[in-house]
Amino acid sequence: MGKVKNRWLIAASALGIHLSIGSAYAWSVFTNPMVEQYGWDTAQVSTAFSIAIFFLGMSAAFMGRFVEKHGPKKSGMLSALFFSVGVAGSGLATLTESLLLLYLFYGVIGGIGLGIGYIAPVSTLVKWFPDRRGLATGLAIMGFGFAAMISGPLAAALIDAINIPATFFILGVIYFTVMNLSSLYLAPPPKDWVPKGFEEKKSSNQKIKPDLSQLTANEAIKTRRFWFLWFMLFINITCGIAILAVASPMAQEITGMTALAAATMVGIMGVFNGAGRLGWASLSDYIGRPNVYTVFFVIQVAAFFILPFASNPIVFQILLFAILSCYGGGFASIPAYIGDLFGTKQLGAIHGYILTAWAMAGLAGPLLLSLIYDSTNSYDLTMMIFSLLFVVALALSLWIRLDIKRIRNKKEVTPLAYEKGSVLNK
Repeated sequence: MGKVKNRWLIAASALGIHLSIGSAYAWSVFTNPMVEQYGWDTAQVSTAFSIAIFFLGMSAAFMGRFVEKHGPKKSGMLSALFFSVGVAGSGLATLTESLLLLYLFYGVIGGIGLGIGYIAPVSTLVKWFPDRRGLATGLAIMGFGFAAMISGPLAAALIDAINIPATFFILGVIYFTVMNLSSLYLAPPPKDWVPKGFEEKKSSNQKIKPDLSQLTANEAIKTRRFWFLWFMLFINITCGIAILAVASPMAQEITGMTALAAATMVGIMGVFNGAGRLGWASLSDYIGRPNVYTVFFVIQVAAFFILPFASNPIVFQILLFAILSCYGGGFASIPAYIGDLFGTKQLGAIHGYILTAWAMAGLAGPLLLSLIYDSTNSYDLTMMIFSLLFVVALALSLWIRLDIKRIRNKKEVTPLAYEKGSVLNK
């Protein structure tokens, strides 16, 4: 046997990829400069980001099998190619002042790179960290949430120093380099590899339970629990991404905060979004993924209900930061939850299918909020609807626990039937 790679360096490599593709969250840095220089309106510029998020979810679904077949190294390098071409191509689009080219390069091509890059290292990390799945995936996906804190100021400085097209060209080269270097170390663990002391810990510590099943992607999507996870994630993202889109104007309207104070609040939201990814995912290793998701939804049922009445700026911000930590935590905890329920046989493909919820939510959240606000001129009704959606999510989080318990009980009675997959899909 060859030397086994260091799993913490695998985690660092995954972080490098996610810090690069997470720069998509800094897209708003380009909005005003593009509006001022090219005469496009804000909605037209924002559409490029919406297209990218849609293609992130869809490419993750369709490329999940590619990740499983060809491994994280080739997948990471393919992601680097698509994403860097998308970013650098945006330089060509702005140089020629073509919105259609911007949508093609950043939205479609860059979005495909986002999707492949998002799932490639995460599915690998779950396999390297059977004992600390939440922590490992939280580390990588935290990078996606925190990336805007690095790429945002860098892009803004480059735009001021040179121009918009050159900024895209330079960033494209940087992302291509970082993502390729990160991909070179990525690899799945050797067959039947487990970390030192894992088997002893597994047999003596009830916190580490065996995976509920080992299913292929096609088998997984036929189960109830797959769709429970899908709708739970869809609701969490729909409401969270809508809040991200209107946090500043909503804070000014409800609490009377100044534009500057609201802008500062938005920056701090990014910290809670990123920290929530690592914090909640790490906590899930100790209290379990089902408990974490139930806590998410209890918090957000209350937070969204209270938010329209929180005229005190401090209370308003505490509620918003709690929502954003749950929003980020939902992303980071889902890969480990998938591993718990469906095993690691085709985790990348299953994760890709689940992420179609992100594609749908990226369209549904801002659209639902804007439609209701335009008809009522108030955020009150929208927040009440979001609170009710989280009641549904809470019910699903409790229902899936009953489903897991039922399957574990039956598995203890008829283990051979479960090995053959005769009842796993019911």
